[in-house]
Parts: sequence; structure tokens; C-alpha cells
Amino acid sequence: MDRRPSINPYLMGNFAPIRSEDDFTLQVRGELPAGIRGTLYRIGPNPQFEPRDPHHHWFAGDGMVHAFHFEGGTVTYRNRYVRTPKWEWEHAAGRSLFAGFNTALNDPLAQGRDAGVANTNILHHAGRLLALNESYPPFEVAHGSLEPRGYVSGPGGRVTAHPKVDPRTGELVWFAYDVGEAPLSATVRYGVTDARGRVIRRDDFQAPYCSMMHDFLVTEHHVLFPVLPLTGSVERAARGLPAIAWEPSRAAYVGVMRRDADVSTLRWFNTEACHVFHPMNAWEADGRLFADVFRYDAAPMFPLADGTAGPHGMARLWRWTFDLSGTSDTIRQEPIDDLEGEFPRFDERRTGLPYRHGWYGADLHGENTCEPLRLNALVHLDVKTGQRQVYALPRGDLVSEPVFIPRSATAAEGEGWLTAVVWRAAENRSDLLVFEALDIGRGPIATAAVPRRVPFGFHGNWVVDASAPRPGAQEA
Repeated sequence: MDRRPSINPYLMGNFAPIRSEDDFTLQVRGELPAGIRGTLYRIGPNPQFEPRDPHHHWFAGDGMVHAFHFEGGTVTYRNRYVRTPKWEWEHAAGRSLFAGFNTALNDPLAQGRDAGVANTNILHHAGRLLALNESYPPFEVAHGSLEPRGYVSGPGGRVTAHPKVDPRTGELVWFAYDVGEAPLSATVRYGVTDARGRVIRRDDFQAPYCSMMHDFLVTEHHVLFPVLPLTGSVERAARGLPAIAWEPSRAAYVGVMRRDADVSTLRWFNTEACHVFHPMNAWEADGRLFADVFRYDAAPMFPLADGTAGPHGMARLWRWTFDLSGTSDTIRQEPIDDLEGEFPRFDERRTGLPYRHGWYGADLHGENTCEPLRLNALVHLDVKTGQRQVYALPRGDLVSEPVFIPRSATAAEGEGWLTAVVWRAAENRSDLLVFEALDIGRGPIATAAVPRRVPFGFHGNWVVDASAPRPGAQEA
């Protein structure tokens, strides 16, 4: 096969992979608060070799973890590939064997083998640091060293990339889609892992159709499963059409269930076709559920069912309301912010509870008229008052998802710091910015300079763990 480099937007600029695994002590400008002690773990796709598919999708690259460790006023950095079975096989072969979504281009050596890339989210639960991917079991990596520890078998199979940690019980509430014996089935699995890492619930149910269910929502007593018309179809794939495609003729559904109830009690609410990759938060009050979500009119980055290019647009923050006491199964929708953006985060000590403060990456310049995603500002939104603070980056610079760090375990909501990794386009390298979370408009209070790029990634989380080995040693 011809392995000439591809011309692909997800292999260019700061989407392009880096192939080195490094350890740096970062130079810090400004004043780094002494109270920040722990590690910011971020993860994203980073193909080990030139992809086999000339239409390589951003979602398909090998996972790479980027660890920023804060201690004693210093910041160190370490990055490592997540050494999944796929990574190990390709590393041994010295070339790409798997072709992402287009499995017809797989090397014969890849047939029937595990294609998990562990590239989408990384979180800490029950003493384990877990790298997560859409359709595979969690893959554990070691704190600090990032050495591989292998798949975690407890959930009994795949877990999607966005489980929720209940701040009251410490439970990990999770789900997985397409878990039936046949590929691209409409079977969904719901599960709960307790604070000690034991699976205490696992149930399957049938969704209205097979949907790429990237995320879901959890409140104090309920769970919500969005089934939106970014659909999967084996029959479509067999005709040479996209296995995953946007079908706007289908309705959008959200299944609602009490967390202490059986899956047979699921109630399906509906609205017109729309898509959500990432919600902000959800909560309940007075017989209703509320969910703040970044809503697209159409799913970006995927084709239509006939194989033609799909529409491209950006998301805005909307509120969905579900009236549990009424007879209507229609989702009430209303916009609550008019900036285009993605990657919403909040103070996750308020997961499933009413909240006030949220942050996200935004596009102030209309740069997202075509693929890929570009975010040039950070936003703090007070959802109680509607007031908004914006920190705009210099023209050309772009930001990844922000992550909130609470000032202490008992600090009031929003009291703490916001971190974000920024690509400095003119210098082709990255900075880690630290802000006072409720005053991002005045700019970062500290900047840790990375001597090379940190490619755009998906998600990250803050881990407080004084016993973890300190990543990083070499001076930048």
C-alpha cells in the first residue's frame, strides 16, 4: 500500500500528531498559586503511524496522555502513548494496521483484533486512572509514570467516554451503546460502579435506533440517555455507504429513568432532529428535569446517509426541560447563550445538582465554517444571571477544553482556578494557562510554557494525589 503522507485537516497544524514522548520542567510566568497541587491529565488522538485511510477521522487516532503536574510552585510535563493492544501490534509491525472507521482498509493482520484506541477521556475513580474510548473497556494507566496496566474488566465490556462520578456517593454511573451481539445494534447498557470499584448494577435495554451516544446526563435521582440521529447501520455499510451518518429525518429521543428503577420504566421524550456531543450539567426540581447542553442543528464531522457531505455548524448552549409530572413527552428547548462553542465544563462537585457557573471554549471570529473545530476564546457563564466573561486569544491562537480546579474540597461553587492548553500558532508550540475561574476576563494569572506543541485533544480531568510519582524531570 502507498504510505505517502495524506493531505487531511486532522493531520495538519495542531491536529498533526507528535511522535516523541517527553519529560519537561516548564518555565512559569506569573504567580502560580501554592494551593494548586496535583495533576492535570489530558488525552487526545495521536496516530502512531501514517493512517491507512486517506479520509482519516480525528476520532480514530491512538490515545496519548499529557500530564501537567503542579507541586511547590512548579509545573512538570510528561506525555506517553496509551499502549493498547492495537498500539502494541502496530508498534511491533512498524506501520499502521487498522484504518479507523473504514475497516475495509484494515491490513489482513488486523482482522478480528482489538482496535481500541483509548483516546477520548481520562478520569480517576476508585484509585485507578482510566483512559476511555467510545466503544471499548476502560484502559488503566499508572499515576505519574503513565505506564500501561491494561483493560479494566469490571464493567464487563465497553464503557463510553463520559461516565459521571456522583459527588455524594462516589459512584461511577456509566453506559455503553451498541452492546448487542450483532454490530451496530440498538442495545444500550447502563451500569453503576461503587466508590470502591465494584460493579453493583448492569442492565441492558433497547433504544429507538442505533445512535452514536457520545455522552449522557445524570441527576440526583435520574439518568438521561440521548438517542440522536447520528445513526449506525450495518445494512448501509454493506451497500458501501457510511456506517455512521447523520439522518435528519429521524426524531431525537431522550430516555429518562429513575436511578433506582428498572430499565423497563424508561420514558422516551422526543424533539426534532438535533445533536449533542457534550452536555454541561443536569438537575431536577419540582417534578421536572433540566439539562444544559451544547446543541447542534445537525451533527458535524459526519456524512449524510447517502454518503454526501453533511452540514457543518457549531453548537450553542440550550436548556432542555422534561416535565415528569405531565402527559407530554415533548422536550421543551430554549437557548440560554448565543455564542458558538464546545467542550463545556463546570464545578463537578455540582454534578447532577443545580449549578451556577460553567466554562467552555468559544469561536468569536466565525472560524468554524468548515471542519475542523477551532476555538479562539474561553467563556465563563453565570447561568443564574446570564452574565458572561470572555477571554479572547490573540488572533490565530486556539484553545482546547478548559478544566476547573476547586480551591479546596469545601470551597464554594466556582471558587478555584481554570486551566486550558493553548496552541500558539505563530510559534507552533503550546502554553498551559491558569486563570482565577470567576475572573477569566482579566487574563491568566500564570502561564507554563511547553517547548513544543500539545496537539488538540478531547478531554481532561484534575487529580489530587500527593502519593503519585512526579512526572517530568528534564529542563525545557
